[in-house]
Amino acid sequence: MSANVYAEELLRLVEEGTSPFHVVSSVERQLLKAGFVKLAMEHDWGPDNGGRYYVVHNGSSLIAFTVGERMQFGDSFRIAAAHTDFPGLRVKPVPEITKDGYRQLNVEVYGGGILNTWLDRPLSAAGRVVLRSDKVFEPKVCLVDFRKPFLTIPNLAIHINRDVNKGVELNKQTDMLPILGLDEEESQEAFFQKYLAKELKVEPEDILEYELGLYNTDTGDFLGLSEEFISSPRLDNLTSVQAVTTGLISGERSSGINVAAFFDHEEIGSRTKQGAGSVLLSAVLERILLSYGRSREKFFESFSKSMLLSVDVGHALHPNKADKNDPTNKDILGKGICIKEASVQSYATDSEAVAVMQQICDAEQIPYQKFVNRSDGTSGSTLGSIASAFLPVKTVDIGVPLLAMHSSRELMGTADQESLVRAVRAFYSLQ
Repeated sequence: MSANVYAEELLRLVEEGTSPFHVVSSVERQLLKAGFVKLAMEHDWGPDNGGRYYVVHNGSSLIAFTVGERMQFGDSFRIAAAHTDFPGLRVKPVPEITKDGYRQLNVEVYGGGILNTWLDRPLSAAGRVVLRSDKVFEPKVCLVDFRKPFLTIPNLAIHINRDVNKGVELNKQTDMLPILGLDEEESQEAFFQKYLAKELKVEPEDILEYELGLYNTDTGDFLGLSEEFISSPRLDNLTSVQAVTTGLISGERSSGINVAAFFDHEEIGSRTKQGAGSVLLSAVLERILLSYGRSREKFFESFSKSMLLSVDVGHALHPNKADKNDPTNKDILGKGICIKEASVQSYATDSEAVAVMQQICDAEQIPYQKFVNRSDGTSGSTLGSIASAFLPVKTVDIGVPLLAMHSSRELMGTADQESLVRAVRAFYSLQ
């Protein structure tokens, strides 16, 4: 496969994955096509050697696993984890605002986005909607994606804001409200609720609640003189989701259990029931072994030989701001995956796990780089350290380097997606 084939797979997920729920739905479609069987948390599991399975948790997290053809008593886990969410704007429960002849939507900021990159963009909305049903404890749940852009947050003209190019702080409550229409006196109330109901073909009063986010409808594009770059929304962290999905499907390990864990809520700390800071992963892994008749003691014994890849994007060196990087540990777009390390454990730094990853890359001739923060700065964290606190196994953080991380549109090296897929596949394949 060429680098562009891997890139096209990624851009397909970007197009489909307009909310964490839609990311999971897209991954689920790929797994089903590859012969995976869906399990339910409320039912008994009966995995077989050579089997492929997955379970969805709360709509926005998914854990998939494959069992080796020669599953043995002491086999352990190889786990790769990524997150399904991304920074953006979330619609509040009663969002309608009408003032000065305009209709606007009341939204809140989700995660640490670069706010000014959301201005003047074509925006749409996607997510999960919960509808009234005959059973109080079982409301009807459905996904919605308007697909077409119908909102925007216009900038203030430079003639009115002469200091705009000096840098202007945006207020999250007052400056980030999108416009979605002109005021019509005959239907001022609940205009968004009615618009949503029309999209779903239900009555407005049947909509009980929703989890909807705004997203940039721009498509991904190849840039550069030789198409060596990809510019696209949601590269953080759909690059990793697609790489882990492809790697799991094509992994060739004949023994042991390969696991792909896709968590929600990484951008807001992971400490939720569907986040990496929960017992979800540990509970699923233990349940797999219990289904094979293994004891809880055997589950704990499996930690010694298990390993976790925390797969998330890293920071590439910016040519206009090179001084923001460490002088000796810096990543360049298109030069391979980055192995991220931090002594404060914001990245899961484990010398043995890093060495394993380096040997995997060397064996498969996969280019890689190392990233460490400047000593006088920080640059975020990933789910690796959080997840490994609940599952104490060897852990390493890897990912593709990005520019404009957390912008509504980000930039990566086209070839790096292939490197990441190959690295994850090798992790799942080498004995």
